[in-house]
Amino acid sequence: MIRALTRAGHVTPARVSGRLKYSFQDLVLLRTAQALRASKIGQATINRTLRQVRERLPADVPLSGAALRALGGRVTVREGIQAFDGDSGQYALSLEIPAAPSTVHAFGSPRPEARRGSTLEAMAVFDRAFEAEDAEDAVAARRHYEECLRLAPEHREARVNLGRLLHLAGELQEALTLYESAPFADATLCFNRAVLLEDLSREAAALEAYQEALALDPGCADAHFNLARLHERAGRERESLRHLLAYRRLTR
Repeated sequence: MIRALTRAGHVTPARVSGRLKYSFQDLVLLRTAQALRASKIGQATINRTLRQVRERLPADVPLSGAALRALGGRVTVREGIQAFDGDSGQYALSLEIPAAPSTVHAFGSPRPEARRGSTLEAMAVFDRAFEAEDAEDAVAARRHYEECLRLAPEHREARVNLGRLLHLAGELQEALTLYESAPFADATLCFNRAVLLEDLSREAAALEAYQEALALDPGCADAHFNLARLHERAGRERESLRHLLAYRRLTR
C-alpha cells in the first residue's frame, strides 16, 4: 500500500542517509488509506479517489486534510457538512441522524467552550512538538508533548510520541508510567509498552501487552513477529509457529 501511494505521488518521502523519511502529513494519509483498505476498498479505487480529491483541493491544502471514509464499498469525501462520492463527484445523501446536543453538564466540569479552547490549544502545542522533533530538538519536543498532555490527557499521538522519546532517552520507568496512565486503549501504545517491558526484562508482561495490541488491532504484524520470537525463546514452538505464520500472512 505504501509503495502504491508513493508511486502515485500521494505521499512523497524524502531520502535521508539511504532511508525514507515521511512527513506527518504523509503518515496521516497512510493511516486514512489503511482504514479504507481495512474496509475492503481496493488500492486502485483509493488512488483514483485521491487524484480526484487533489484536483478539488486548493494547492496549499495537503491531501491529509481531506476526510475520507468507506461507505457501501465506495469512498466518500467529507466537505464541511456535505459528503460527495469519490468516483462520481456527486454529493451523497446522509441518512445518519445526528444526536441532539446535550444541555446538561455536571457541576465542576469545564464548560464546552473551555474544552474546545483547550483542545485547540493542545493541537497547536502538538504541532510545535512535532516540528521540534523534525528539527531533532528532543528537549523542546518533550516539553511541548508534556504541555499537550496537560491540556488534553486523551491526546493519543502526544502520549505515544512522548513515551517513545522517554524510551529512547533511557528513562524506561517514566515511559512505562506514561503508557500505563493512559485514559484510553490504543494498539500502538500497547505495542510500544510491550517493547519497553522487554527492555525491562519483563517478558511475561510483554507477552500480555503484545496480546492486548493484537486485541485492539488484529492486523498488527509486528506484534505477531515479536510474540513468535518470545515464544521461541521460551521453548513454546507451537505458539511461536502460529504467530510467525500470522506475521507472514499479514505481510505478504
